[in-house]
This record gives sequence, C-alpha cells and structure tokens, in this order.
Amino acid sequence: MNTAESILIVGAGRGLGYALAEEFRKRGWHVIGTVRPGGPRTRLHDLADAHPGAADGAGAGVEIETVDINEPAQIAALRERLAGRTLDILFVNAGITTADANIRVGDVTTEEFANVMITNALSPMRVIESLQDLVPPAGIIGAMSSGQGSISNNETGMREVYRGSKAALNMFMRSFAARQPEPARTLLVMAPGWIQTDLGGPDAPYTIEESIPALVNVMLAQRGTPGLRYLDRFGKTVPW
Repeated sequence: MNTAESILIVGAGRGLGYALAEEFRKRGWHVIGTVRPGGPRTRLHDLADAHPGAADGAGAGVEIETVDINEPAQIAALRERLAGRTLDILFVNAGITTADANIRVGDVTTEEFANVMITNALSPMRVIESLQDLVPPAGIIGAMSSGQGSISNNETGMREVYRGSKAALNMFMRSFAARQPEPARTLLVMAPGWIQTDLGGPDAPYTIEESIPALVNVMLAQRGTPGLRYLDRFGKTVPW
C-alpha cells in the first residue's frame, strides 16, 4: 500500500481548520488534526470515524490528537507522540478575538489582551518551533494569519487586538524564516479572507465551501518554493 502524504493541522475541530482537514483528506492526504482537551465531540471526530486510515499514514485516513497549544507541556507531549513521523505539511490554525471584536486596544483588559496574543501569536510559534524537525526540507510549514494582520492595509482600524495578534504572528514567522538554514523551506502565512465561520460571523461575504479549496490549491502550489510568503487564497501577495 502506498503511503499517503501527511499533514498536521493544529486546531481542526471546527471552522477553517476542520474544512482544511476535510479538503486534504478528499485529496488523498493522511490528516492528523488536533482538538482541545475536554471539549465536545466535533465534526473532526465524525470525519475520523468515517476515514480511520492507519496511524503510519498508509492510506488517506484521519487521526485526532488532543492538545491545548497554550500549555507548553502539552505541546511537548504532542511532539513525543509524533516522534518518528514525517509531516509533509505542518499547519497551525489558531484564531480567537476579544468578546467585543471592535474594542479599542486602550480599553481591553490586560487578561483578554494577553489571551488573544498568546493564542494567536505565541502559541502557534511554540508549536512550529517544537515540531519543525518533523517536516522534511521539501515540506511546508505554515500558519493561518489574516488580511487584517497587514499593517500596510490597515486604513480603517477596527478589530484592533485581533489585528495586532496576527501582525505579531507575521513578524514572528519572519524571524523564524530568517533563522532557517539554506536551502530555505517553504514557509507560509495565509490570509483566507472574510469567511462565514464562528469567528468571521454570518455577514462575511464568502463561504467555507468556496474558499478552502482555493486556499489549499495555493498552499500546494508553493511546494518547493523556498522562503516565507504572505498569501491570500488567490495566491496574491498580501502587503506586510
């Protein structure tokens, strides 16, 4: 039996993360998706039940790992459980915002500010730093950013804390890229657009079904292209 290519999607229980898991499985990939501990059953569990595959990636199945990426010890435990595995793609999908999405940064509580920044910027980088050696030189390491993380494009304000967290993620990925040995790997920060998810809300102009296949096409088209890119779902470069 041929061994399927393998992707680890961190944060795959719902929304964009789940949609990515479903799309990669449809394309014949072996998917490892993570969910938070103690949470309810998710659509990812249903997908894994329908497509169990094999733990060694022999066949396009779906595995579930449990991790709270805001807990460094749990990231380390995940790394131990995945020891010896090869991840053709490591993709971290993390995104929360403040209870009032449009609260001004000067008015947000320290606790809420810290929670968004840790979840959206610090924890994804901890995952990437910890698991990067499982990705071969020809693989991809990526993270879900946002067009709202673009400093150049911010002409309206709004969603200030979320914007700041994604801009921080972009900066940390640039620092990570600068430390990579030559030849550089493919590194991506993706801006999927305003999509109808729990985070994006019902007023978003695009559905998951029309957005995620395009996003996956862009990701796969970048394989073998060294260096870091900040791209939207059409493959266009987003200004930093």
